[in-house]
Amino acid sequence: MNSICNYLNKDRESITKKDIIRYIKENDIKIINFRYIAGDGRLKTLNFPALDLKYVDRILSYGERVDGSSLFKDIDSSSSDLYVVPRYSTIYENPFSPIKSIDIICNFFDKEGNLFDLSPDIVLLKAQEKFKKLTGYEIKLFGELEYYVIAAKNELYPIAAQKGYHESFPFNKWENLRVEAMYNIQKVGGKVKYAHSEVGFIRTEDKEMSQNEIEFLPEVPLYAAYQLLVSKWILHSLGFKYGVTVTFSPKISIGHAGSGLHIHLMILKNGKNVMLDEKSNLSSEAKRLISGLIKIAKSSTAFGNTLPISYLRLVPHQEAPVRVCWGYRNRTALIRVPLGWNFKKNLSSKINPDMDSFKNDSVQTVEFRAGDGSANICLYIASLICGAIEGFNMKDWQDFSDKHFIDTNIFNDNNKKLREKFDFLPSSCYDSALELEKNRDIYEKNSIFSPKLIDSVIKKLQSYNDKNLSERLYGKEEEIKKIVENYLYC
Repeated sequence: MNSICNYLNKDRESITKKDIIRYIKENDIKIINFRYIAGDGRLKTLNFPALDLKYVDRILSYGERVDGSSLFKDIDSSSSDLYVVPRYSTIYENPFSPIKSIDIICNFFDKEGNLFDLSPDIVLLKAQEKFKKLTGYEIKLFGELEYYVIAAKNELYPIAAQKGYHESFPFNKWENLRVEAMYNIQKVGGKVKYAHSEVGFIRTEDKEMSQNEIEFLPEVPLYAAYQLLVSKWILHSLGFKYGVTVTFSPKISIGHAGSGLHIHLMILKNGKNVMLDEKSNLSSEAKRLISGLIKIAKSSTAFGNTLPISYLRLVPHQEAPVRVCWGYRNRTALIRVPLGWNFKKNLSSKINPDMDSFKNDSVQTVEFRAGDGSANICLYIASLICGAIEGFNMKDWQDFSDKHFIDTNIFNDNNKKLREKFDFLPSSCYDSALELEKNRDIYEKNSIFSPKLIDSVIKKLQSYNDKNLSERLYGKEEEIKKIVENYLYC
């Protein structure tokens, strides 16, 4: 739990301005950092001194003015000012600053005092609120944050390529960085499920690259996005601390596992997970969610796979999705229904004595597997929620979900005819932009995404001019290496 919440003995939603000023006084805080999400989806920072408490009171009340034209491409510099105003519930103590500091995530407001509708987290907030208003249900979700640590080659304790899954230290040499990240994420308020090494392990003449993952627990969408963004910042900061590169790049070497950003979603009614029916089968709500995700699958890549290098990951036989389909426990499908502990009795009771009874509330999710580390996280999650809204509005959701179901390995040579009935995901940013144009009404209706924002995303994707990039790069190792290096930090 967030260390500041612990100190104040309050949950995050109850924190007030007086609480923050009290914490600053009693804990000798010297600096306040405002963090906010710009148009590129990255966290930006504004630093303030915290010694003058009257000044602190002012900035906590009114925020500060910033140059919006430098943070959002579509703001004209002739009228560029925006306000950044702190959202108190996001406060945390900075784990890296040599001077005692607190950080607060802020929201953007325009000159009229309205939440700024081009801001990624405001788009997500609107999607979250509209889903509840239009369906009567709530949605929660969490991400799987995959990344590589790139360090100097170490001859001790090597492992084979593509064999890094759940390896232990010292074979996975950066376990301690991963655990330190997990600890800091919890301290700042992130809800971590677990962390482990992943499949990818790459050795070159002078470098060693080991893949890791941190997975989270279900959160309301806005805070699920915030914890992913802050966690990426923590991992980058630890990489700097240890003198290694931490990269979320979708692909760093052809023929080796890329890094995705899988998103798990669940539907709730009155706080209860309703993904399963009374017979522990997928519920109608879950099938509607799946149908909606399938409907927007191709166009959502515009927000979840935003770089040319993203489409070097979305290739067959690498556990990355290629076709638009879903299945139970199927890691070759775009949407996977993972195991969900759908037992009436605690499994531990079968191998341990004197087990107390434990109420097993459903944790069933569906996992959307297309996104990667280049995602504009808030816009990507908002696009998935738009898909969920679409699924709840579909009259033919049952037939639609059945039509896209697969119960076997889609990459198996014997399944060629089967896989050909499913659409391909886009193969480039250019194609992704075309899909977004086709589906833009899904995102624009209910006033979640503005037409101006959709236009901007399409223009950006088309600017890469990467149509048929995979084919153009085939066999050209030096060109592939150059593009990988260019997008190493996404």
